[in-house]
Amino acid sequence: MQALAELTLFGDVPSLTAALVAVFLVGLSKGGLGGAFALMGVPILSLVMSPVQAAALLLPVLLMMDAVSLWAWRGWFDRATLWHTLPGAAFGIALGGLTAAYTPEAMVRLLVGVVALGFVARMALARRGGPVQPRGQSRTRGSFWGGIAGFTSFVAHAGGPPFQVYALPLGFDPRIYTGTTVIFFSVVNVVKLVPYAALGQFNTATLTSALVLLPLAVGSTLLGAKVVKHLRAELFYPLMYGMIALVGVKLVWDGLAALLG
Repeated sequence: MQALAELTLFGDVPSLTAALVAVFLVGLSKGGLGGAFALMGVPILSLVMSPVQAAALLLPVLLMMDAVSLWAWRGWFDRATLWHTLPGAAFGIALGGLTAAYTPEAMVRLLVGVVALGFVARMALARRGGPVQPRGQSRTRGSFWGGIAGFTSFVAHAGGPPFQVYALPLGFDPRIYTGTTVIFFSVVNVVKLVPYAALGQFNTATLTSALVLLPLAVGSTLLGAKVVKHLRAELFYPLMYGMIALVGVKLVWDGLAALLG
């Protein structure tokens, strides 16, 4: 344990345990099993290190998971959705990088949580009248929600709900939806490397710690993908909306707790 502490951010058993739990849950999410697990990564790691350090540690791990997810979901994606959302996401990331020093993370989390809960409530009310017809593609909506996803992903690692507000109502096959989401956030995470590096968030200990977590990152991501590939649409979409509701509650709670001290 002493040698591990000298090379990594894991100075004791609790810090290593927290990292393993966080990466396992985030891996399930990156494999396609909803966004609620992903949001638990930074809070769990923040129990044993600073939130900024936790976010910096998770980004290389997320990139490892993205590589596995791209392989697991190869061939399953919707080109139009990516075409409509990725340019806005790039703009949102750039805006996040420029305003990071002035943007309260707690306020961002609170606003994203409110958007997530409002989206789920609207869909629940719509479904009371019967099955909801899928929405069509829109460059305007895609650019807007893609931009919000890029910004909130950079500032607070909370880009999932804004992207889902655009993508879930399109009504794709679960595999198409998951594969498209994987590509979107893989690109977003690669683009985020530039401003994160410019802000000095990476060092040798952070990168070595991420390497230690690589086997678990790969295994948990593949496990999440395996579960999703066996889910039928009538089970998948209620699960996704349930996950978004949990994400919304968690973000609102975190945002209010931080703002109220």
